[in-house]
Amino acid sequence: MNKEAKDQWVTGSVLDQWIARLFEQDRRAAAKLISWVENDIERAYIMRSILKQTEHRMVIGITGSPGAGKSSLVEALTRLYRDKNERVGIVAVDPSSPYTGGAILGDRIRMQTHGTDRDVFIRSVGTRGHLGGVTRSTSDVLRILEGGGYERLILETVGVGQSEIEIMQISDTVVVVLNPGTGDGIQAIKAGIMEVADIFVINKSDLPGADLMKNDIEMMLNLSCNEKTWRPPVVLTSVINQTGVETLREKIEAHQSYMLKSGLRDERSKERVRLEVWRQWENKLRATFEEVWKAAQEKWVNLEKEDPYEVAEVLWAELSVAPSNLR
Repeated sequence: MNKEAKDQWVTGSVLDQWIARLFEQDRRAAAKLISWVENDIERAYIMRSILKQTEHRMVIGITGSPGAGKSSLVEALTRLYRDKNERVGIVAVDPSSPYTGGAILGDRIRMQTHGTDRDVFIRSVGTRGHLGGVTRSTSDVLRILEGGGYERLILETVGVGQSEIEIMQISDTVVVVLNPGTGDGIQAIKAGIMEVADIFVINKSDLPGADLMKNDIEMMLNLSCNEKTWRPPVVLTSVINQTGVETLREKIEAHQSYMLKSGLRDERSKERVRLEVWRQWENKLRATFEEVWKAAQEKWVNLEKEDPYEVAEVLWAELSVAPSNLR
């Protein structure tokens, strides 16, 4: 979108009107504001206005390898929350193509049961090349949904291995979904997953090997957990047989209560603010670098032959890291 188009949309009190409609639980306002934030149109103004009115409700993060049944599990959880008349906001992240930048965004297709439910909002987004299983705007999208009156916030991420650690920085309760028949339980959880998971789910537990995988994970937890910390429970679920989902909901409630009572929620929130501030700095630094680099290309005729380490030092020294230089 060009600058003239941006100005046409956001002049005057247009933004304030859309934000007011969001607080009135207008679904169209939520979709419009999310699109603006994702396209970096008046993002700071929108988020400042919304964050002042939100309580920062706790976020449930669902992660795991592709095909683990995350979307089916999210749909089953949503059904339970809707039975209690709770409004549910879901952000589902799909990987973007490294060639075209596009993404399939198929979670709305998988969650057709709630497609016509006005109290369930499903937003599918692409990673747009961002690593870590989430997008740069994921946290903002969740807060917009909270501002729209959605009480249960669920984040479903693409399974990308060790870099899934970023979901822990956004979610308050991280649910790692595994399947039997994909190797032994120790192999499945050793790649940094132990540090991420608040709850383990062995989905498709109607398949052979579910109990064995559960025993393997329990054995690993015996070695890594102590009595003073939260011990991640291991829940067996089967969406086909409709078993275990209610138990999962109870474990999520128990973990969120633990986070509040132990003070870990506040600690994680402080870390989240630190990371968000860094992201804003990172954006400013990137923009500043592009300006400095353009000038460097004019200064060094044979830049491709220069030592990149030396060039970096020279440019950094010229910048002087002065706050006034970071626009």
